[in-house]
Amino acid sequence: MPSSQTLLEKTEKAEEVESLINQYKVIGVASLQKVRAAQLQELRRRLEKSAYFLVTKNSSMKRAIDKCQDKPNLKKFKEQLSGSNIFLFTNINPFRLVLLLQKNKVKTTARAGDIAIQDVVIPAGNTGAPPGPIISQFNAIGLRTRIESGSVWINRDTMAAKKGEVITARLAAVLSKLDLKTAEIGLTMKLVYDDGAVVTEEQLRLDLEETKRSIEEAHVWAFNVSLNTIYPLSENIAILLQIAHQEAFKLALNATILSQDTIIVLVKKAHSEMLSLSMRIDMIKGKSESLIQKS
Repeated sequence: MPSSQTLLEKTEKAEEVESLINQYKVIGVASLQKVRAAQLQELRRRLEKSAYFLVTKNSSMKRAIDKCQDKPNLKKFKEQLSGSNIFLFTNINPFRLVLLLQKNKVKTTARAGDIAIQDVVIPAGNTGAPPGPIISQFNAIGLRTRIESGSVWINRDTMAAKKGEVITARLAAVLSKLDLKTAEIGLTMKLVYDDGAVVTEEQLRLDLEETKRSIEEAHVWAFNVSLNTIYPLSENIAILLQIAHQEAFKLALNATILSQDTIIVLVKKAHSEMLSLSMRIDMIKGKSESLIQKS
């Protein structure tokens, strides 16, 4: 049977969580798997103005949710809680929160079993390590070395792992010795409660480039439709006025309407037609004289 102290702590934790649920519109759930304490503290510091971080058991969260009857769909949210989680409470848009988490991932040394987030290239140069067993560790992962000035040097830049490959224990040990930070630690949102809406991890995934491309394409289509339907907006009014001016100008020219804008063009056109007509008259006159002479 739990002690009175334990019950008191559980009650206080549930009350804290209940207060946070009522205070914030958005509750984010991220997995704590493979997230180290030092990196978590760094993330807390970076995002302290955007979200409140709370590590608590799912049972505490569920008890607090049961007491919050005013917020819709919390029961659906509660049913999807599983695993070891950290909860983020915020009032910002959940998709913005996801972007903030992506941008604030912390670089760290890779561990065995981690996935390479990019090509892992070990640079040439002085490792600062004295000769000894470390040479065999370097050789085991394909590094060519030499001894110079009492330390081990790597002869050339070496690809140790390609993006997407698993970091082996041998490679992880070498990367740690060289203090090469080739891994990223961060929080990945797997569930969000947004003021009544429950958003899953799949729905939270954002492809920024594709989203940007879609928005740009939609803007071009909408802009073209507004021009074709002559729907005046602040974004297209200058172009619509230019089109109207061009069409009015063409109409005035075709109808030979004199104005300050058309007079020069009409005079030039009349002059050109006069020259053309004069040349034709000269040609006809020349042919007539030639026929008269022949007859």
